[in-house]
Amino acid sequence: MKEIIHSFAQTFSPLRNRNLSAYLGGQLISLLGSAMQATAQSWVVWQISHSTRALGFTLMLDYLPMLLLGAFAGTWADRLDRRKLLIASQLSAMLLAVVFALLVQTGLIQLWHIYLLAALLGCAMAIDMPAQTAFVGDLSGIEQVRGAIVLNNMVRQVSRTAGPALAGVVIGLLDVAPAFWINGASFLAVVGSLLYVRSQQVRKPQETRTKTQLKEAFQFIGKEPRIRDLLLFSACVPFFAISAIGLIPAIVTDYLHAGPETLGLIMSSAGAGAFFGSLVVVPMTHQIRHPGLLLTAAMVWIGAWFMVIAYSGQTWFWVIGIFIANAVVPVVLTTSAGLLQVLAPPDMKASMMGIWMMLSFGMQPFGALLIGFIAQVVGAQTAIFFYGSAMILVSAAMLLVSRDLHLWQPEMPSYSIRR
Repeated sequence: MKEIIHSFAQTFSPLRNRNLSAYLGGQLISLLGSAMQATAQSWVVWQISHSTRALGFTLMLDYLPMLLLGAFAGTWADRLDRRKLLIASQLSAMLLAVVFALLVQTGLIQLWHIYLLAALLGCAMAIDMPAQTAFVGDLSGIEQVRGAIVLNNMVRQVSRTAGPALAGVVIGLLDVAPAFWINGASFLAVVGSLLYVRSQQVRKPQETRTKTQLKEAFQFIGKEPRIRDLLLFSACVPFFAISAIGLIPAIVTDYLHAGPETLGLIMSSAGAGAFFGSLVVVPMTHQIRHPGLLLTAAMVWIGAWFMVIAYSGQTWFWVIGIFIANAVVPVVLTTSAGLLQVLAPPDMKASMMGIWMMLSFGMQPFGALLIGFIAQVVGAQTAIFFYGSAMILVSAAMLLVSRDLHLWQPEMPSYSIRR
């Protein structure tokens, strides 16, 4: 018990770093707005189209740039000033939110507008996310990078909890457009924090070519089977679990016969579960010395709960089930991201995060598109059940195929302890 309490306390110790705490504060405000927009966007798509394929296609466009640009964005973030890169990406996302708000406010919004804006926002986020994850490490230092990543993920989950609920209230009381206006204004907070903080970045030489840098990163991955395992585990959660949540608007209207407030409630339960997981479950798992077994168990847990709730017609059961399933999602994502940051050489951190984004969230477009088509044929409930069972089968296959994965105990390499 003392070890668990100590791990819990250590989770928040990076906040003593003034730069890190200021940046995470700005991130929280910005991500709250982004979560509101994501919920409002899915509601607008569903109201215009009433098509699960359209929902899946929109989610695909949100994340497809991660697959196409993620690895390159990581190399850019290793060579360029990450602070300036993040400011540029945040200002671009703010401009897109304002355009979205104007189109919705004037009633001119069409499905193709949403597709275009989703793809452009995906490009901005593809550039932002590898730089952002590595920037957290720049602020915290390698000694506290895993704790800082947990806190960064916690901030994301808080936004996923409160953002959809706020979006549901705003849409119910004021209509859809204000959710986009609020998101546009929220970017000012994170831009302000980026201008305030000071970081220590180990940069690749400017003359290093992108292709050479990518080749070095992939060669490093090729020599490290456990890194390949971490990347595969990371890919499964966005491909199956997050893509399945993209069908919630269809579940709400067609099976629960409810409106935007219920959509916000269920989406908030997903964020609340992930926040609870970051706050309570992840610190407890730090005592587990075999991450291969931990990640496999987490995958089985998530998949099983999606199977349990898939055919329910009760809102309360969806809220509880989504909460419990998502409580373990941060275990997979933060454990894999944290270990990759520790195992990667200092001047390859953002490149590794770019490849991680490409092979994890970059695969989500295909998961979203596939589940949208499956739902169109067999229904949203059956599609979610199928994705839950697939997570269990994939995790079992990894234990069987990846040699000694269940025995792996990571050790910090010598280059990871240098500043």
